[in-house]
Amino acid sequence: MRESAVQRHDRLLALVREHGTARVTDLADRLGVSPVTVRRDVETLTRKGLVDRAHGSVSWPRARPGEAAGGGAVPVIGLLAPSATYYFAEVIHGAHEAAARAGARLILRISDYRPEEDRARAEGLLAAGAEGLLIAPGWRGGSDAAEHGGWIAELAVPTVLLERDADPGGPLAGLDRVCSDHAHGVLLALRHLVGLGHAAPLLMARADSPTAFAVRAGYDRALRALGLERPHPVIDAPADRASEGFERGVQALWTAVTSGRATAALVHNDVDAIQLVQRLAELGVRVPGDLALIAYDDEVAALADTPLTAVAPPKREVGRRAAELLLERLGLPGRPEGPGTGRPLGGTGSAHADEGDGAEPAPRRHVTVLPRLRVRASCGAAAAAGAAAAAAAAADGSANTEGIAGP
Repeated sequence: MRESAVQRHDRLLALVREHGTARVTDLADRLGVSPVTVRRDVETLTRKGLVDRAHGSVSWPRARPGEAAGGGAVPVIGLLAPSATYYFAEVIHGAHEAAARAGARLILRISDYRPEEDRARAEGLLAAGAEGLLIAPGWRGGSDAAEHGGWIAELAVPTVLLERDADPGGPLAGLDRVCSDHAHGVLLALRHLVGLGHAAPLLMARADSPTAFAVRAGYDRALRALGLERPHPVIDAPADRASEGFERGVQALWTAVTSGRATAALVHNDVDAIQLVQRLAELGVRVPGDLALIAYDDEVAALADTPLTAVAPPKREVGRRAAELLLERLGLPGRPEGPGTGRPLGGTGSAHADEGDGAEPAPRRHVTVLPRLRVRASCGAAAAAGAAAAAAAAADGSANTEGIAGP
């Protein structure tokens, strides 16, 4: 695979940072590209303030990236995310807000769900001056964590695992981490549907991300907690919604509804749920008339023709709390001694270290934040509540009633 410009920039920064100063011709040899390409890269990185250029050589800046003009160094933290859109846009915004409030700078790299490139992206963040890392690996399959995650535990800087879980006893189990409690989110959805009078809801879900796997696992846990039997095997929702696999999923759900075996479903994710509703309508199944439906993610669920009730993971809050934890590990308001050390001047690197030598570092933390359920039209709750209100008003002899939104 051809190396991208971003990857080449990361390698160039790593070389300059390692040696302090390097000649353009030497960098060209080390990178395996022409001097013209290196000069072009250096111009780009100089404009960003990441390197200094002078007479055929490149130097690591005297003022590190993020250093204030008055000489006070600004903390720099790095965020590695699999995407900057959909779900992770809010996570990134939350982290950025927390960094800005603390007077820190956040720099970002995107892996585009290529876990084999996560390590190089993280090294690029360190080369660009990051003193600690927030890492949401680009894992997709069940084996990706084992194949592409061990290096995270070996990092020499404070690191917080972001919106990702870790196997108990595995190399990442001892890291700080902040994530959504997706099992709780699934329980909220199923409990709401059952409370509306439905039998055990079906699940239609993807299997191409840690969130998808957590939703699937949470589904079985929620059924057990509610004392319900699984009504139907989980219906797969392939990532390619134009594929035959997606149509098979639609047909499976259609059959379950028209046969009377299902009246409610949870669908991961929003986009799949919107297209599912459209396709079911073409087949004569109405939402919520024939099927009460809840989506998972709540990114675009409210924009559907029939606004979708949705589980909303606390994405912005996850990003905020993760950034705050990382900045705490970096010893703010103290400052690190140098790139990559994560140790405050005169301290031990612990966020709660006592004064003097020998203080124990603060314990690592696993923080889970609970999703919320946002009730809209697709589960029929508003209609059910309106009918109940009308019946109650009629019993009281009142002639003036209005619908009441569900819980």
